[in-house]
Amino acid sequence: MAVSRPGQPWVTWTMIGLCVVMYALQWITSGQSMGVTERFFYAGLHTSAAGMEPWRMLTSAFLHSLGNPLHIVLNLYTLWLMGRILEPVLGWPRFLALYLISAFGGSVAVLLLSNPYIPVVGASGAVYGLFAALFIVMRKTGGNVTGIAALIGVNLVISFVPGANISWQGHVGGLVTGAACAAVLAYLPRGQHGAGWRTRVTGRPAVVQWLALAGILVVLLILTAVGVGQLGIPTLIEQQLSS
Repeated sequence: MAVSRPGQPWVTWTMIGLCVVMYALQWITSGQSMGVTERFFYAGLHTSAAGMEPWRMLTSAFLHSLGNPLHIVLNLYTLWLMGRILEPVLGWPRFLALYLISAFGGSVAVLLLSNPYIPVVGASGAVYGLFAALFIVMRKTGGNVTGIAALIGVNLVISFVPGANISWQGHVGGLVTGAACAAVLAYLPRGQHGAGWRTRVTGRPAVVQWLALAGILVVLLILTAVGVGQLGIPTLIEQQLSS
């Protein structure tokens, strides 16, 4: 994949730093009844008739499991691997949008497909969005996608292993959302010169891309509203009794 890589992936390092800081705060407050984990994790209940704390759909992406240190290690290592390639290629504003929208997409899938009483944490939804984006970017630029396709496939299989305590909903939601965002960035006008990608996209191509990303966000917000509408009090009581 022949692309230029100017500068450092500062957004990637910032996301990693935020996750590390939040993980430390999770440990510091782990003995409290309402520690950092409990205040910022996400379950469908937090965007339902019983309560409305929609910010958790993003804050949960900066938390990780205290009972499994590999959770944060693997997520942040993968974020570093993906980010140091994608951020210079896309440019930091588009990379940041890709990351956050993918994280949100993972939470939307959790809202629609998971038990509303089971909380989730982790950057996995956003990371799966980066998986999808790397696949699309490499395919667009003529790279060999066999490795990343195999990586996505293996991780998806693991996500569905019974008893693995993994939110496959968040993974699939992040993957699909990341693929949609990456398709916008790869295939809509970029104002290219020659075969390479430009990390700075200006003028009409930039407007088109940002409007399309905004459209994806609007779709996610509509799906969130649908999920909220489905979680009325009777549904919540039924889910609680069946848990």
